[in-house]
Amino acid sequence: MSSQSMARAVGIALLVFIAVLMASSGTYVIQPGHRGVEVTLGKVSPAFKPEGFGLKTPLITKIHSVPIRQQMMEERAECYSSDLQQIQIDLRILYRVPESSVVKLFQEYYGDPFSSLVAPRVHEALKEVAALQSAELIVKNRDQIKAKALEIARKKIDNLVLVEDLVIQNISLTKELEHAIEAKMVQEQEASKSKFLQQRAQIEADTGVIQAKGEAESIRIRGKALKDNPAFVDLKIVDKWDGIIPLVIGGGEGLMLPLQDLEKLRPHKTNANIHIQSPPAAQRRVPAR
Repeated sequence: MSSQSMARAVGIALLVFIAVLMASSGTYVIQPGHRGVEVTLGKVSPAFKPEGFGLKTPLITKIHSVPIRQQMMEERAECYSSDLQQIQIDLRILYRVPESSVVKLFQEYYGDPFSSLVAPRVHEALKEVAALQSAELIVKNRDQIKAKALEIARKKIDNLVLVEDLVIQNISLTKELEHAIEAKMVQEQEASKSKFLQQRAQIEADTGVIQAKGEAESIRIRGKALKDNPAFVDLKIVDKWDGIIPLVIGGGEGLMLPLQDLEKLRPHKTNANIHIQSPPAAQRRVPAR
């Protein structure tokens, strides 16, 4: 092969290589849930690149992909309570980068937005909130601690990154503090139980007094009614009557009963106070009273 033919082959190969290189470096693809930041010779484009396929200037332009989907990271924050107790809080942070902040975050914060912006602000917020509460209240009121820390963190980040939620998984105390809190809680439970028993005893005593007063008032009213209405006694006797005429009614005068009726009642009323008077044979009847 002549030198001219060899030079031509090398030139063709070089052109193909350059074409392939330009083709590969002149295109880009932004994956779903991401946005692209265009940097040309160190200058950042003010507009982000949407997801999908695009063209760029070969060799001198780079496209940096930034995720905008919600992400979750786990962190451990060390805080001190108002009573100077050391507390460790294990939490999960849910966050996402809005489209409007993609370029600004790339320009002003180095590296991952979570490490450079979100995590430090969340730690600061937790420390501020914990410093205002005792260790015991931090354990009891974790929902309030979370809500206040989330509010403060959002103000510090200023919508550059949207902190969706904070999930407190665990709050760790020293062993001595845990034992002290447990002992105090047991004492409070015993005190609450004793107070409940005292209240129940007082209620039962008050109920007894009310019942006694009610019975006394009932007796007083009935006594007054009997005094004002003597016929009430007769009405009660009629209500209690079983339908059998008594053998003797009243004081000295006895009730005249036919002998055959007396014989019928004798087996059943053996102890009755029966006053028998034998009237004339021709007049054996019960006189009308």
